[in-house]
Amino acid sequence: MSDAYSSQTALVLFSGGQDSTTCLAWALSRFARVETLGFEYGQRHAVELDCRDRLFEGIKGLRADWASKLGESHTLSIPTLAAVSETALTRDVAITMGADGLPNTFVPGRNLVFLTFAAALAYRRGITHIVGGMCETDYSGYPDCRDETIRAMQSALSLGMARSFELHTPLMWIDKAATWKLAHDLGGDPLVDLIREQSHTCYLGERGAQHDWGYGCGECPACSLRAKGWREFVAAK
Repeated sequence: MSDAYSSQTALVLFSGGQDSTTCLAWALSRFARVETLGFEYGQRHAVELDCRDRLFEGIKGLRADWASKLGESHTLSIPTLAAVSETALTRDVAITMGADGLPNTFVPGRNLVFLTFAAALAYRRGITHIVGGMCETDYSGYPDCRDETIRAMQSALSLGMARSFELHTPLMWIDKAATWKLAHDLGGDPLVDLIREQSHTCYLGERGAQHDWGYGCGECPACSLRAKGWREFVAAK
């Protein structure tokens, strides 16, 4: 455990996906108390939110110290985000690549909104550490996942709320294979198995087909990245 954070509380952006579950385990290994925050924003794959309770129970069963640190679970509803966006994550349309080089799964402003609401909640609860699964190493090119964006948000939130927030992004510089490895380093095979079986990544919300890397359509960008990372992780073991 890091001595710098061992007596403090963190708020983890927790969607119920692979990345956020890994970040939750990362935070539980470093902070004295960990609260979580999920968002209902009209996402097409809202089934991810239903996975959280099973993941919470699984996390508690892995390690007694993690169970004792896990604090309140919060969910905020922000349907306006879907109302003002025309994307494949908020509409029943095919996933395609846009002329700007971004897939139409990009929801403009999503992470900016998430972090602003997270900071507002953290402010009220006396929390200054916020943990998110943003990554610019192995991702779909979303500009609000870039380290430069997150550093700018940290500065803006700290200035705007007169509170020194620290935004932690433990996955920022690692690929999906390394994300699987990080989960293994944190919780061994039991955590990896929990993420495979109970977390959700698929953009289409598909939970019917189970693959060796978990549930999903197997074709969307999120499934493709997760599957590729799993294959590379297994090959390197």
